[in-house]
Amino acid sequence: MIDVRFFGVRGSIPSPGPDTVEFGGNTSCVEVRSKTTRLALDAGTGLRGFGNAMLAEGAREATVLLSHVHWDHIQGLPFFGPIYVPGARIRVVAGQNGVPLEDTLRRQMSAPVFPVDLRALPAELSFGEVRDREVLQIGDLTVTAARLNHPDAVYAYRVEHEGASVVYATDTEHYSCVDGRLRALAAGADVLIYDAQYLPEEYAGERGPSRIGWGHSTYEAGIALAKAAGVRKLVLFHHDPARTDAGVRELEARAQALFPSTLAAREGLVLTASREASEAA
Repeated sequence: MIDVRFFGVRGSIPSPGPDTVEFGGNTSCVEVRSKTTRLALDAGTGLRGFGNAMLAEGAREATVLLSHVHWDHIQGLPFFGPIYVPGARIRVVAGQNGVPLEDTLRRQMSAPVFPVDLRALPAELSFGEVRDREVLQIGDLTVTAARLNHPDAVYAYRVEHEGASVVYATDTEHYSCVDGRLRALAAGADVLIYDAQYLPEEYAGERGPSRIGWGHSTYEAGIALAKAAGVRKLVLFHHDPARTDAGVRELEARAQALFPSTLAAREGLVLTASREASEAA
């Protein structure tokens, strides 16, 4: 069984305010956990809530898997409570991009832009990098990485445990056909979390400027992938910061009309993937 909890679902920049309270304004962070292992997928501003939940439960160990190191996916790290706790053990992993991961993360936690240097933290921090199609064993969770289509190096992750599977694929731009690499990664997944930042008409430039080449996708492309890969539940993610709660509800309704087993991600949403659910599907 794998439990999935959403702490940040927004893309590009945090968007707090009265028009985003229903779905949330924090940037990307999703918890994936078994009974013994805890992962955070991305370290956007939602990571602060994830860290607070860890500390409230007395947990002191976790792995943070970064899809990439663009600002909205790492900006929560300086406010991640466990890194300030002596004895806590935090491992941060990302795909290779030509610059050592620790050096990249230290830039945002160094003078004069932040008062605490990354290397001065009391927690035990370690860093790792993954390659395309590499398989990692993190506790009792098996994680497979796959390269995505986005400016700079971005990776999707498939997390598996006891027959259940969750795929996290944000910050990816679809091709004219379903991405074969992503279809293979998502094959038969219980839950697919997918970048749906733009409406199809926004992406094509029929409403506002064209977003082609910006590295993000649409609910239509997510549905095409979910159908091709035999996914059981599609979760639309990385909501545009300008999209209000009403706009996300509209996007969700349009997607559900084409693929009923679709949800728009919202902060606090909890899903469970299990072998029993997979066998019953």
